[in-house]
Amino acid sequence: MKKSHVIFASVVAAAMILSVTSCGKKAASKEEAKKLVVWSFTDELQTMIDKYYKVDHPDIEVEYSLTPTDQFPNKLDPVLASGNGAPDVFALEDAFVRKYIEQGDNLLLDLTDVYNEIKSKMIPYPAEVGSYNGKVYGLSWQAAPGAYFYRRSLAKKYLGSDDPATVQKSFANWDTFLKTARDLKKASGGKCVILSTTGDLFKPFQGARKGPWIQGGKLVVDPAMEKYMEMAKTLHDEGLEGRQGQWSEGWFAGFKGELKDESGKAVEVFGTFLPTWGLHYVLKPNAGNTAGDWAMIAGPAPYRWGGTWVAAYKGTKVPNLAKDFIKYVATDDGFLTRWAKDTGDVVSNNNVINAIKDTYSEPFLNGQNHYAEFAEMANHVDGKLNQGTDQAVEGFWGEAVGSYVNGEKSKADALADFKKHVADELGF
Repeated sequence: MKKSHVIFASVVAAAMILSVTSCGKKAASKEEAKKLVVWSFTDELQTMIDKYYKVDHPDIEVEYSLTPTDQFPNKLDPVLASGNGAPDVFALEDAFVRKYIEQGDNLLLDLTDVYNEIKSKMIPYPAEVGSYNGKVYGLSWQAAPGAYFYRRSLAKKYLGSDDPATVQKSFANWDTFLKTARDLKKASGGKCVILSTTGDLFKPFQGARKGPWIQGGKLVVDPAMEKYMEMAKTLHDEGLEGRQGQWSEGWFAGFKGELKDESGKAVEVFGTFLPTWGLHYVLKPNAGNTAGDWAMIAGPAPYRWGGTWVAAYKGTKVPNLAKDFIKYVATDDGFLTRWAKDTGDVVSNNNVINAIKDTYSEPFLNGQNHYAEFAEMANHVDGKLNQGTDQAVEGFWGEAVGSYVNGEKSKADALADFKKHVADELGF
């Protein structure tokens, strides 16, 4: 913000009339307090507040509270239910965002008017996730499309080229993905696997679904999810994956090029499925000497993984201030341009993306412009597949797939047990 703007804002505030920020947004009305209570599970929001929002809004006081993700819903639920001590604004993680969004007007402040002002410039799927019964209740500053990251040296060695456009042809769909997995094993004499774990497959297959888990009050197993079971089983049985657990020590060792099998023999991991944040927070910190030897492609299917939404309590005493805050952190061109340049985060604002996407060059990816690639992927993600029951349903699904892949149950028995668990525990 320019110094002259700060002086102007201070004078106008002192005169107790509406002020206009340098971003062109109206501040809260004079009848409202100039204080917001914000709760979150991520320090990203705190950084946004301390380094950007407060700088642009020096007259607004923000009381911020951070709670670990696994404890956050238990802290939030009782105060929202009672209204006593509820925050004005709060963050919602991808795993549980729909639990709150689907309570709609009973719990959340309607943000439809905010979204209608800015929707023409936004990537559609984050607002689709944040919508219920035709109203928008949550918005997100980020898009988290997923990709397939691969080792360039291994692509040159076994596929003949490390060029992303060329490599993508070997991952264009699930049939070519499986063929490539088999080709890698054959060309490497069994040393190179396409993934270190079948767990990496879940999000891409989840994104390939045509419909959600619960339809018309009934559980529906999309054909894509059955294909996921079959693909995971095939990779496991044919030795095309590293048989590690996702987030395990072996999974991370694969990124470094240090994975070994049970006999101590070196295993080459060709690649992994990860979203936007996975590049910065998972792959980069754990790549070791493989940094610079990576590239990314869209892979077999568009998908998303993770993200943070911002919503407001329906009973907030400062609804205009809450809306202005959400509009700022989730949609504002000026703020999100600075945020994207400072962090590399793929934002949900297409105005910002289009203005900066051609200037990125990621050294970790040997100069590849990951931002432009991710931006293209984000606009093909379907945000209407998510439901509040997903976390519970997919917990049972993971058990079913694991029992089938590991040979503990037949596919039919695993599916039958899955459906029984969902019916007994969730009533679908």
